[in-house]
Amino acid sequence: MDCLEGMKLIPDNSIDLIVTSPPYDEIRDYKGFSLDLHNVGKEISRILKDGGMCVMVIQDQTKDGRKSLTSFKTIVDWCKTELDLWECCIYQRSGVPGNWWSKRFRVDHEYIPIFIKGKRPQYFNKEHMMIECKNVGKKFSGNVRLTNGESLEKNFICSDKKCCGTIINYESERNLDNRNKIKKQHPATFPDKLASDFIQCFTKEGMIVLDPFMGSGTVAVMAKKLNRNYIGFEISKEYCDIAEQRLKLLI
Repeated sequence: MDCLEGMKLIPDNSIDLIVTSPPYDEIRDYKGFSLDLHNVGKEISRILKDGGMCVMVIQDQTKDGRKSLTSFKTIVDWCKTELDLWECCIYQRSGVPGNWWSKRFRVDHEYIPIFIKGKRPQYFNKEHMMIECKNVGKKFSGNVRLTNGESLEKNFICSDKKCCGTIINYESERNLDNRNKIKKQHPATFPDKLASDFIQCFTKEGMIVLDPFMGSGTVAVMAKKLNRNYIGFEISKEYCDIAEQRLKLLI
């Protein structure tokens, strides 16, 4: 069903986390379906719990050498509801290879704006997203700039792991195994690990994860693997079938 109709069936303040990638602009052919991102944001604001989070993967269409600004306009629009922008990460990915990018830069990223409802996340744990530190055991010093303009020197020793930061690299899924090749029947997917990372980051087992634009079912599959409850809406029967096939393979 259409996600706007579906979300109207969900009670206020009942969803812990939303992870989704809307069919923005005209970057792919989504079976001719369109969407109203403005009202999607209003519904998301209504159904998220206090402390609930919304993680969105989005980019902008390039047309006549100009960016659509859909991502930025959507962020500003959604923040006119009860949502605030908690952070904006960059999903770093490998752009289409080749030497024909003569008139602009190759696009190697998508935006991951993360919205929050309330003062602070009801749950946040990024331990699983820590990355290896290349300077283990080395001692460093650095200056921290205070609000009054003065500098405070701090010394620290690098441990074996460090925060992943706001630029996150996810490897390509071009070489999927036979089971996940079902996923590639959808024209626009994001990595399983991306969904898995943010589900673990903002929820505990038993919490509810929603994807209003289910597509190939990545969020549902990862939620099920991680023992979270999930809800998903998808207006295309063909894509619903893809998601169902992937979920059945987990049984």
